[in-house]
Amino acid sequence: MRRPAVSILMPVRNEARHLPAALASVLRQSFTDWELVAVDDGSQDATAQILAEAARRDARVRVVTLAPSGLVAALNAGLAACRAPLTARMDGDDICHPLRLERQLDYLRAHPHTTVLGCAVRHFPRPALPDGMRAYERWQNALVSDEQIRRDLLVESPLVHPSVVFRTDAVTGAGGYRDAGWAEDYDLWLRLAARGARFAKVPQLLFFWRDRPERLTRTAPTCSAEAFRACKVHHLRQGLLKGAREVTLWGAGIEGKAWMRALGAAGVRVTRWIEVDPRKIGQTIHGAPVAPVDALHRGIAPVLVTIGAKGARAQVRDYTERVGLIEGRDFVCVT
Repeated sequence: MRRPAVSILMPVRNEARHLPAALASVLRQSFTDWELVAVDDGSQDATAQILAEAARRDARVRVVTLAPSGLVAALNAGLAACRAPLTARMDGDDICHPLRLERQLDYLRAHPHTTVLGCAVRHFPRPALPDGMRAYERWQNALVSDEQIRRDLLVESPLVHPSVVFRTDAVTGAGGYRDAGWAEDYDLWLRLAARGARFAKVPQLLFFWRDRPERLTRTAPTCSAEAFRACKVHHLRQGLLKGAREVTLWGAGIEGKAWMRALGAAGVRVTRWIEVDPRKIGQTIHGAPVAPVDALHRGIAPVLVTIGAKGARAQVRDYTERVGLIEGRDFVCVT
C-alpha cells in the first residue's frame, strides 16, 4: 500500500460537539495526499459514529479505537499507526486553515533539517479569552526561527502541539510520547532539543485553537505551573544543571521562591539570589544572600532567571549581552 505524504494524528474523546467542524477543515485541505489517523480514546458520546461515517465516506480516514487509556496512550497508539514520513498533529475541537498542510509541507521540503514545524495560531472564540491566553498567543507567534524557539524553550512551550508537523522517525526515535507527570508535548520538545532537533514555525496564521473552560491546558494537573517547573528542572538536570548541587536565582519574588522549592526537591540548593530591588539587596532569603546584578560576575554557580515581571527577559538579555554573559552557558531564562 502506497504511503501518504503526511499522516494527521488526531486523538479524541467525547468530542462529538466540535468534531464535525474539525473533520471538515481537514477535508478542505488544498494538499490532498494525507491520511487521518483518528484515535477514539473510549468516547461515550457520538464520536465513534461520526468517525465511522467519515471513514465510510473517505478512505483516507482511518480510525483506531481504544478503551479509555488517556491522552499519552492515545497519541502513541496513533503514532504507531501513522504510515507517512511526516506527522501533523490535530485535535478534534480545532480548525485548520485550508492551506495549512500545503504551506507546512512546502517548508519542510525546502528545509530538510527542520524536525518540528509549527505555524502561527489564533485562539477562538475571542470575546471571553483570558489575558494570559492572549499573551501566550502573542509570545509563541513571535518565535519563528530555531534560534528564537530554542532560546525560550525553558520559558514555556514555544509550539502549540496540535499545530505542528514533525518528522515521524525523529519522534519515534526519541521514544514517542511519555507520561511523566507533566505536559507530554513540552516534554517531547525538550527531549528532541537534547537530541539536536531543529525547530521552526511558518509565520502565517494556519491554525485556529479552540479555547474552552474544560480544555486540558486549563484543567489537567500535568499542565499546572508546578508540573511545568518539575519538567523544566528534570531537563535542566540533564543539561545546564547536570552534576550541579547549587544554583543562583535571578529574581527573589514569588516565582523565584517556587523555583527554589522545585530545585530543592531535585537536590539543588539555591545559594544566592540576584535582585535589582535595592530594598532586597543585602537581605538573606531562606539562607541565601541577596546580591546586586553586578555580582553575577562573581561565583560559578549556574544562573536561572526567574523574574516574572512583564518585559524582564528583554532587560535581562540586554544587560547580559552588554557584560558578556552567554545565554545557555552562563544563564538561562525559565520564566
